Amino acid sequence: MELWRALLFYIVVLVVIDVGEAQLRHNFYESTCPNVELIVRQTVMKKVKQTFVTVPATLRLFLHDCFVEGCDASILISSSNGDAEKDADDNLSLAGDGFDTVIQAKQEVESACPGVVSCADILAMSARDVVALVSINHSTYILTLL
Repeated sequence: MELWRALLFYIVVLVVIDVGEAQLRHNFYESTCPNVELIVRQTVMKKVKQTFVTVPATLRLFLHDCFVEGCDASILISSSNGDAEKDADDNLSLAGDGFDTVIQAKQEVESACPGVVSCADILAMSARDVVALVSINHSTYILTLL
């Protein structure tokens, strides 16, 4: 009986691992929009050069989106009756620079690859890129901005 339990447990673990690996893939847009990461990175860098507030604003936008209903970019959706996630009390203080960064990146990506890349992925890439810009490896870049 213990052997069957161990075997069943092993099979379940293998299935879960296999399903989990199928969800995410490095270079997901490689064949459909190969320059998406470069486009987003360049847009983020341009926005950071305009105002350094872009860094915390974009990161905070990403965190607010992911902590509420999952990372679905629903924080970017506006509503006319004020019941969207963007209009929630906790989100009213989000800086416009974070929204501008993601919206500009989405517009640039859409002009290169219309209808391919999700807003959620662009939001995640933007957050990743602002963090990379302020990392120790890029500190000289930040100092030249200041």
